[in-house]
Amino acid sequence: MWVRSTMAYRVSFVMTTFGNFAATFLDFVAIMLMFSRVDALGGYSLPEVAFLYGLSAVAFGLADLLIGSMDRLGRRVRDGTLDTLLVRPAPVLAQVAADRFALRRLGRVTQGVLVLGWSLSRVDVDWTAAKLLLMPLMIVGGCGIFCAVFVAGAAFQFLAQDASEVQNAFTYGGTTMLQYPPTVFTAELVRGVTFVLPLAFVNWVPAAYVLGRPYPLGLPGWTAFASPLVALACCALAGLAWRAGLRSYRSTGS
Repeated sequence: MWVRSTMAYRVSFVMTTFGNFAATFLDFVAIMLMFSRVDALGGYSLPEVAFLYGLSAVAFGLADLLIGSMDRLGRRVRDGTLDTLLVRPAPVLAQVAADRFALRRLGRVTQGVLVLGWSLSRVDVDWTAAKLLLMPLMIVGGCGIFCAVFVAGAAFQFLAQDASEVQNAFTYGGTTMLQYPPTVFTAELVRGVTFVLPLAFVNWVPAAYVLGRPYPLGLPGWTAFASPLVALACCALAGLAWRAGLRSYRSTGS
């Protein structure tokens, strides 16, 4: 329904999609401006940083497209309109994810794909079958991890009721952090996004294998292929949190 509504105004759709593309592309412009003054950032060259940026942007862009509307849940909890979703013969999670589905978010995915393609044409990598296999695994695993963060953040809004900005700190803030190499951050932060909120498995860890870089925190080599498993574990935990939050919902009381 939302896609048909969007495509009814095609010029508006093109303009908003381009606006989304341009706004997100400014993040990479900022990185390029940094490299106009330095040759390396944390020991990484511009193509290598672009590789990290592209992986993060595509994985997050897909998750944002599929389930980014979860940050609207807090508003529905506050005004009681979540009740209308509970009486429909469809999973509440699917309904919340589809609420005001924004096809314009394809702009973020598109610019991420373009940056990733540019980086692959410039980065110095000795491609093997394992590295080629790892590329789609990174995208799928990263998308799954971000989807889990979206759902977990939405589950927290059942309790806080107005926590969309807290959720955005881990979703939008997380993808911004992953656009830069782990070597520019403190070891404590890298540990946190590896063992507590495993965003490092979106691109830092698997990209280290592709680029031939040292693994963050000296992790074993097999962890480069663990992104899909980490995503499954995160989704399972997020699902439990969602079910707990939904069971605790008591409407507005009016």
